[in-house]
This record gives sequence, C-alpha cells and structure tokens, in this order.
Amino acid sequence: MGFCIYNNCAVAAHYLIEKYKYKKIAIFDPDIHHGNGTSDIFYDSKNVLYLSTHQYPFYPGTGSEKEKGKHNNIFNVPLPAGTTSEKYMNALDRVLEKLVEFKPEFLIFSMGFDANIADPLGQFELRSEDFYEITKRTLKATNQFTKGKVISVLEGGYDLNALAESAYNHVMALTEKD
Repeated sequence: MGFCIYNNCAVAAHYLIEKYKYKKIAIFDPDIHHGNGTSDIFYDSKNVLYLSTHQYPFYPGTGSEKEKGKHNNIFNVPLPAGTTSEKYMNALDRVLEKLVEFKPEFLIFSMGFDANIADPLGQFELRSEDFYEITKRTLKATNQFTKGKVISVLEGGYDLNALAESAYNHVMALTEKD
C-alpha cells in the first residue's frame, strides 16, 4: 500500500471510460514514489496506459521495468537517488515516446512534486522550474491526440515552498497558450 486511500486519478479514468466512452486514457505519474495502486488498478486494462518515473529502489518497493501490465500498458522508468534534471529529462524522452505510441485521447497528470531537490522524502535533484518543462513537453507530445483534454491531480510534495513553486510552474505550463 502507498500513500493514497482513494485514488483520484483512477476514479477520473474510470469515469471518463464509463460516462464518456473514452478508449485511450494515459496517466503520467512523475512523483518520486511509484504509484503501485494505480499500476495495480489498471494492470489488466486495455484502455489505460500508466506511466511512472520514480526513485528506485524506494518506497513502496514496486515499479521495476519488468512490471508491464497484461496489455503492455504499464510503463515504469525507475531512476536512482541523485537523479539530476538532465538525467530526468533524458528519462522523460522515453515516457514521451511511449505516450506518442499510445496516442491518448485524454491525459491525466498524477502530479506529485516530491522529486524537487528541496523535498525531504526523496533524493531527486529536480528544480521547481523543471516541472514547467516536464509539463510543457508532455503536453506538446500529446496535444495532437488529446486536443487539450487534460486533468491534473495534486499528489504530493512535502516542502511547502518547493511544493508552491513547483505547482506554480506546472500550472503555468498547463495554462499557457502556444
């Protein structure tokens, strides 16, 4: 079990599938922790691609590259402690390639900010500005498929200043017009 009791991203994805009949929903989770609950919920799903970049090994101990899902719909990019902005952006390229291959109709960010260098829980070295870049690059890669249909759910961040700065950068990228 991870940090979540209710999985808001999973609820949103199921709602979009049931109510609006979406066939391809991507959930991107750049949080420091692997989203084991999200991965488990969608392990057998043809409709949902779950992508996670996370510190590994780290709590909850899941998220190896070998965990692929029944329909190759789980995409884990485990990264070591000390991952820098440059190394993270290189890993992000792999996520974006998988997203483009999937062609999602709807994108959900499971957006935690505990990968910030100031956060006390993880050991990544991302700066607050990096969350702008992560968001912008993800939107640029998927917009041709999603046509701007995006939800972002706040998932974590445990240094209040880093959380505020990182979330600000994320929201700026979400709301910026190209």
